[in-house]
Amino acid sequence: MKTATSPVDTVKNQTVTHRQFLLLALPLILGALSTPLLGAVDTAVVGHLPDPVYIGGVAVGTLIFNTLYWLLGFLRVSTSGFTAQAHGANDKAELLMTFLRPLGIAVLCGMLFIVLQSPVKWVAMWLINPGQAVEAQALRYFEIRIWGAPFALMNYVILGWLIGIARVRLALFLQVFMNVFNIVLDLLFVLVLGFGVAGVAAASLIAEITAVGLGLVIIYLSKELQGGKWDKGQILATAPLLKMLKMNRDLFIRTVCLLAVFGIFTAKGATMGDVTLAANAILFQLHLLLAYVLDGIANASSILVGRSVGAGDQPLYIRTIRFSALWAFTASVLLGAFLFINKGWVIALFTSIPEVQLAAGQFAEWVVLYPLVSFWGLQLNGIFAGATEAGPLRDSLVVSLGVFLIAIWLFLPLWGNHGLWFSFTLFSLSRSLVLWAYLPRLNRMFAPQNVAAEHNRSSA
Repeated sequence: MKTATSPVDTVKNQTVTHRQFLLLALPLILGALSTPLLGAVDTAVVGHLPDPVYIGGVAVGTLIFNTLYWLLGFLRVSTSGFTAQAHGANDKAELLMTFLRPLGIAVLCGMLFIVLQSPVKWVAMWLINPGQAVEAQALRYFEIRIWGAPFALMNYVILGWLIGIARVRLALFLQVFMNVFNIVLDLLFVLVLGFGVAGVAAASLIAEITAVGLGLVIIYLSKELQGGKWDKGQILATAPLLKMLKMNRDLFIRTVCLLAVFGIFTAKGATMGDVTLAANAILFQLHLLLAYVLDGIANASSILVGRSVGAGDQPLYIRTIRFSALWAFTASVLLGAFLFINKGWVIALFTSIPEVQLAAGQFAEWVVLYPLVSFWGLQLNGIFAGATEAGPLRDSLVVSLGVFLIAIWLFLPLWGNHGLWFSFTLFSLSRSLVLWAYLPRLNRMFAPQNVAAEHNRSSA
């Protein structure tokens, strides 16, 4: 298979251009946005069935798997960082190891989910506590899709590796293929064959397995691995394996903190009535879409920082930070302005209920503010991930979770739902500020003093 040319294949030994940076970021943004599209189609398909319990069953089942897989999202992030560094150093043997090591972890964790499926679903149902009819549909969904756990996690590694070598178009193709194939199977199994919730789960399972098969073929034929020599013993080499496990541990802690914030936010909103809960759900989906766009830019920065660290290309490192800040800030202003001007019809896309539209409109300004307070933290997340320095990422979420909890305690009783959104805004701002405080140390690690000084002057 002939692989597509990467927009940054010629970056090494010359400065990256704005065009190269954007050609790297745009496919990553599109790939990320394909994920919420799939969730919307899943909901729409079962929404045409005669009983609303089908929607609830898919929603509960999807929540379980999103939580399980999100906890292991570090597999994609760390794989991208280590792969980009090996690629920058032109070390083909290590490039293969950066794929095989996390792939082994993905398979082991996926098999562990299968073995422990009974206690997992029991705990999930106890925590979520859905109605009896919804629980029956959710269990039907769970008991089919759980068999895809190893493949779902292997997909994280495959995508992370392709992103790490800057084959973003191939990564985009793989994501879009999996999601479109899933959607086609959804329509066939549910609307044509009448399999109901089981059809939605089977569609996801088949799409995940197929995507892994295609991804493995793409990687096997990748030119980046051609001509490389390797030793099987390298897979368990102590130093790189411990470094990978340490980074994955820190990213896992980071993810737990992030899930805690999302869970507390949802739980507090649920105490304010059905209308406020629905309005918050819509606004939170908008926040996630904004985050996906900014994450695409952050992922581009992660690739280039990883490559610059691996190659010892210090000017590329500094230029990547500048471009990341410039384009993320530009995107945050444009996104915020668009949402501010068009918030009425955007909210109307999500609901036709007047009370919910009115409530969402009252709190929409907090989502308008979100890109402005979060863009730098999201970019620094990509920069530190590319440098495989996960300690600051962990610390930023631990500190920000503390800020969020204190803010909830202080402002929720005073301002109600406005206090809840204000607390979330402080959480997002705190992530940016804590990581920014770590940036000079990262500069000292990967850039000479004169380059770091030049960067600081240009930022002033």
